[in-house]
Amino acid sequence: MTEETEETGGAGSGRADPPGLDLVRLAAHLERERPGLVTGPLRADVIEGGRSNLTYRVEAGPSRWVLRRPPLGHVLATAHDMAREYRVIRALRETPVPVPRTVLLCEDPEVLGAPFYLMEHVPGVPYRSSAELAALGPPRTRALMLSLVDTLVALHRVDPQDVDLGSFGRPDGFLERQLRRWGKQLEASRNRDLRGVDELHEALAGSMPHSPEPAVVHGDFRLDNVLADEEGRIAAVLDWEMSTLGDPLTDLGLLAMYSGHPDVPGSPLTSVHDAPGHPDPAELVERYAAGSGRDVSGIGWYTAFAYFKLAVILEGIHYRWKLGQTVGHGFDRIGDLVPLFIDSGLATLQEG
Repeated sequence: MTEETEETGGAGSGRADPPGLDLVRLAAHLERERPGLVTGPLRADVIEGGRSNLTYRVEAGPSRWVLRRPPLGHVLATAHDMAREYRVIRALRETPVPVPRTVLLCEDPEVLGAPFYLMEHVPGVPYRSSAELAALGPPRTRALMLSLVDTLVALHRVDPQDVDLGSFGRPDGFLERQLRRWGKQLEASRNRDLRGVDELHEALAGSMPHSPEPAVVHGDFRLDNVLADEEGRIAAVLDWEMSTLGDPLTDLGLLAMYSGHPDVPGSPLTSVHDAPGHPDPAELVERYAAGSGRDVSGIGWYTAFAYFKLAVILEGIHYRWKLGQTVGHGFDRIGDLVPLFIDSGLATLQEG
C-alpha cells in the first residue's frame, strides 16, 4: 500500500466514487451490520501498488479503514479469496505477527458487486526501491530488513492449530503442487524461445528437498508487502491472498531472491538490495536460521524456485503486453527481465 491516490470519492461529497466502490451502498451495509461505526459521509480513494486485489482507503470523519475486494470483472462464484485473506488476518491478530485488526467480511456480491472485507488502517510506509530506502540511512535500513526477517520467523512459529488454521491448506505434497502449478503457467504463456527455462524446471523437479514441518506461509513475503513505522519497524504485514499451510522455506527463498535479483533499468520491477545498509541475502538467511532453528542448508533450491516462479509471472505479463491485453509503465521492458531470472535460477541451483 502507498499513500498515493489515483481517484477520490465520497458519499455525499459530490465526487465520483472510486472504480468498484459504491459508497452509498457501502454506507448502508455498514449501518446494517455495524451500527454506529460510520459517523459521517464516507470518502474513499484507491491505494496504488496492489497486485491482483483492489485496495481502498475509506474515511468518515476522523475514522479510517482499508477495504479489499477482487479486481473489476472478477467472476468467481464464491467469496473464497476474500474470506481466506480475512480469515488469516483475523487468526493472526493475537500473535506476535503484526496485522491490521479486521472489522467486517461481506461475502454477498450484491452489496458492491463482489465480496469484500474491511480492516483498520495502519499508519506506515511501504518501501519499494533502493532510492526510497536510502532516505532512511544505512543503520535504519539494516534494522528494517532484519526486522522483516524476524517477522517471518514469528509467522512461522505460529502453530496453525492454536489459531484455528489447522485446515487452512494441504501441506502434504506442497512443493510438488507448487512446481506443477507454475510449470502449467509457463506452458500457458509460451510465446518465444526461452533458453534454459525447461532446464531450470527439470532441475528443480529433480532436486526437490524434503519439506520441514509445515507452517502458515505468506506466499509473497517481501519488503513492499509490509508497512514500516516511523522508527523503521514492521507495523503490519499485508497482502495475504497467497497464504496457506506449506513449506516455510518458500517464504525465505522468495525473500532471499528479492534481496538480490537482477535489475533492468526502466522496468517496473524495482529492487531494494542496492540501498546502503541493506544486508546481503546470506545474512538474511542466517538471521532466519538463528531465529527459527530450521535447517536452511537447502535454501539454494527455494531461491532458485522463487526465480523460476517470478520468471513465469513476468513472462505472462510480457505475453499479455505483446497481445495488447495489458498496459503499464515499463511493461515494454518486462520481457528483458525473464532471461535474467532464468539464468539466476540456474546459477543459484548450481551454487547450492
